Amino acid sequence: MKYFKEQKLRELQGKQLKHDSTFCFRCYPGISCFNRCCRNLNLFLYPYDIIRLKLCLKISSDEFLDRYVDVVLREESYFPDVLLRMEDNQDKTCPFLTQEGCRVYPDRPDACRTFPLEQGMIFDDESGHGRLVHFFRPPEFCMGQYEKTKWTPKSWEQDQEAEIYHKMTAKWAILKGLFHHNPWGSEGPEGPKARMAFMATYNIDRFREFVFGSSFLKRYKVKSYLIKKMNASDTELLKFGFKWVQFFLWGKHTKEIRLK
Repeated sequence: MKYFKEQKLRELQGKQLKHDSTFCFRCYPGISCFNRCCRNLNLFLYPYDIIRLKLCLKISSDEFLDRYVDVVLREESYFPDVLLRMEDNQDKTCPFLTQEGCRVYPDRPDACRTFPLEQGMIFDDESGHGRLVHFFRPPEFCMGQYEKTKWTPKSWEQDQEAEIYHKMTAKWAILKGLFHHNPWGSEGPEGPKARMAFMATYNIDRFREFVFGSSFLKRYKVKSYLIKKMNASDTELLKFGFKWVQFFLWGKHTKEIRLK
């Protein structure tokens, strides 16, 4: 997911797709470029990706972040990007790539599901709102773009079972967009508040311990139905985490959470 302003839209490479635009693509074992796109990637991982992958691998959030992630803080942002760490080999392959293909395919990240499309979020600084845009720009080596199977962005989303991914990524993109301005003050982007925000968005197991194992629910008033949903689902807890970060850092009130 890339973030940009309306006036920069025309400068971006690739074919921008409207909701009813079509593109041709098909990937399958036996195509000459099969799995070539799973090498030497700057593959962004979003919070929902981490949940699905750590559950697929049957490991904790901590272990997943330690083993598979690079955290990068860029100059233009006040919140770090999380990227999948490639293997330390000549081809810099994805750590989940095998000779048979992707070993986490049912739980592959949003960026992998969306390929050969790329999503972006356009922000309006005045309203604080954003809208999703899609671009078709497969790499030159991709032979799938010369296949005859036609898709729209929506039909491709449905075929790749990406609806929940796109919804969660859009929620994250709106929150991430707020970090274009410095929320940390003198603490800086590595201070206590920053660590709390990262935990609430990218380390769901630690956030669960924080919410249910500390005095959190004594300090914050949370709807009882929401507590039950959060207790049963990492996804619901992550949605709550997004709202809590907005409340914690910017004082944005919601119906679901407030101080007692």
